[in-house]
Amino acid sequence: MSDHVSDDGFPELRIYTELGRVGKALASPVRLRLLDILEEGERTVEDLAATAGFGLKNTSSQLQILRAAQLVANRRDGVRIHYRIASSQVSALLGTFARFAADNVSAVRAEIDAYFVDHRDLIPVTATDLATMLDDDSVLIVDVRDREEFERGHIPGAISVPQDQIRELLDAQPADARIIAYCQGPYCLASPNAARTLVEADRDATVVEGGLTAWIRSGGALSTS
Repeated sequence: MSDHVSDDGFPELRIYTELGRVGKALASPVRLRLLDILEEGERTVEDLAATAGFGLKNTSSQLQILRAAQLVANRRDGVRIHYRIASSQVSALLGTFARFAADNVSAVRAEIDAYFVDHRDLIPVTATDLATMLDDDSVLIVDVRDREEFERGHIPGAISVPQDQIRELLDAQPADARIIAYCQGPYCLASPNAARTLVEADRDATVVEGGLTAWIRSGGALSTS
């Protein structure tokens, strides 16, 4: 069925057409994934393709669609092109979109529940709650992403412990510390897996709901030191 509509008696058609272009730009799992990654910060096309696991040509073409919808912006540095989220309003839109879908669309909720089925007993900390804990010496915030990603930007006060090194915390940190782990985005399993390892070793551990993406969407600042 065609979605073409005559503008006879419908003077607002052009407005709705342009709104529809933005909706179409978001109507792709590949593009949504790229946007989630770009919320961490600016990346080259090559870096973004490698991180997302998509081909370079596909990543580049999807970015062009997002740029046409003004969801991302770019800059050229020599032969390389760097992309970033166009504005904080884009982050707010993505956060609202994801929350609406998770809270109101049963198919989305079912997929999320199935994806995190092995971690249902973890009670996550929201980004808002985490902001009140940054100065709490009894709380240890752990970034389980790769060190390169950590150095690109992380939650203030967090320490870098990649997921495959998480057992090092068992000897390096006080046994009564509350450990809150996070990884890249809302559907990243690295931090739940890390928290599971710590819980099984009788440590008080949980995760940041939505990961670093949720922190950024809440307005949280990033540190590079």
